[in-house]
Amino acid sequence: QVQLVESGGGSVQAGGSLRLSCAAFGHTYSYYYMGWFRQAPGKEREGVAAIGSDDSTTYADSVKGRFTISQDNAKNTLYLQMNSLKPEDTAMYYCAAGSRPTVVLGLLRPSDFAYWGQGTQVTISS
Repeated sequence: QVQLVESGGGSVQAGGSLRLSCAAFGHTYSYYYMGWFRQAPGKEREGVAAIGSDDSTTYADSVKGRFTISQDNAKNTLYLQMNSLKPEDTAMYYCAAGSRPTVVLGLLRPSDFAYWGQGTQVTISS
């Protein structure tokens, strides 16, 4: 089993920055890629960014150029640096990990991720 614990959420004004962290515990050898997803009230969960074991990355169009995903394998920690935040970035942000061999990370499909954290709230005010 893998446990994922997010931190770093909060409330900031538009144009500000936040850095989310996701610490992984347990059988961390069980997954090959990780990602960040978000879900706003009344909306479906959507992929934000993902990173492979080779540090290849993919981003949703809505966050390209503003968000950066990275990982520290020695610390079993995933990060999401979020800059130039907008009110539409307001959502619960979830960390996820998966191990599907034929995954196409660029699709950012929640169904490709088997392990999920509890989420951290990000609120951006205008």
